[in-house]
Amino acid sequence: MIETVMSGLLWFSAIGCGLLAGLYFAFSTFIMTALGGIGQAPGIMAMNAINTTILRSLFMPLFLGTTLTSLMLAIVAVFRWGEPGTIATAAGGIVYVVGMLVCTMIFNVPLNNALAAVDPASAEAKSVWARYLNDWTWWNHVRTVSSTAACALFISAIAAR
Repeated sequence: MIETVMSGLLWFSAIGCGLLAGLYFAFSTFIMTALGGIGQAPGIMAMNAINTTILRSLFMPLFLGTTLTSLMLAIVAVFRWGEPGTIATAAGGIVYVVGMLVCTMIFNVPLNNALAAVDPASAEAKSVWARYLNDWTWWNHVRTVSSTAACALFISAIAAR
């Protein structure tokens, strides 16, 4: 029974990490560049719309579910140390939770909040938007790499089992 549950959690986490890595990759490679290219006020308004909409989308259950299962897998792996795939399972969970969730909460969310608080047409918005484009995108690169690495580690754990 526990093997079936572990397999299900690994598959869910691997797929979730992969889907989220793809989303973050899109933002890192072309969406933020496009938003930066349409001008300050339209870019801020578009990003604020994205940030509002994403919270009410299927993204959130996937984001939270993948985080929960990755954390659970990391914890369970500690108690099953020495079994095939446990190092990859633990590493995948830790990389995902730290590199994606902690990064999101400490860096990306506060930047989103600062962007939402500024008037897109104000003089203040210029510096907020410039910082946002640079800093938010940099931390999004961290989320992209972390989610991709966690996906690969979970797939490695599946293969080892």
